[in-house]
Amino acid sequence: MTEAMGCAKFPSNSAVNVIPTRQVMKELSHLDEKGRARMVDVTAKSPTLRRAVARGKVRMRPETAALIQEGGIPKGDVFSTARIAGIMAAKKTGELIPMCHPLELTGIEVLFSCDAAAGEVAVEAKVQTVGRTGVEMEAMTAVGVAALTIYDMCKAVDREIVITDIRLMSKEGGKSGAFVRPKP
Repeated sequence: MTEAMGCAKFPSNSAVNVIPTRQVMKELSHLDEKGRARMVDVTAKSPTLRRAVARGKVRMRPETAALIQEGGIPKGDVFSTARIAGIMAAKKTGELIPMCHPLELTGIEVLFSCDAAAGEVAVEAKVQTVGRTGVEMEAMTAVGVAALTIYDMCKAVDREIVITDIRLMSKEGGKSGAFVRPKP
């Protein structure tokens, strides 16, 4: 991509953005025949049970993770607040990600696992619906916003917090079938 298209040039050791060729654009479901963005029409699809699980990590100083576990963060209960933020984010994904369909979600669960000694909080979101399109983006959005909320609530005591590894772990339902991330 070029600066004329609104993208800055990155140093040579960064990932390279490539403009899709016409053939590739024909295969991309979110582009019409002229290469313009569009939301995919899923009207003809039959509703099926769709589930997705996403995970991410929040890395911090061990002392910060211990404060979270002890309820010692000045802003309050970090996990309760981050859980609510993740649930709200999953419900708003269609408003945040341009080509996502607004979905009627039937279940959202946001879970945390804290390893204070390692200075790490694992975030997991499980989302489901009965619908015409999947919930992968909703699960990843829930993880991302829950992680950002952890950062926001803890930044006064630790400015070096890092959010990392947000990824889809599994999905089921729909035409493309199931996906389970291989173990490393």
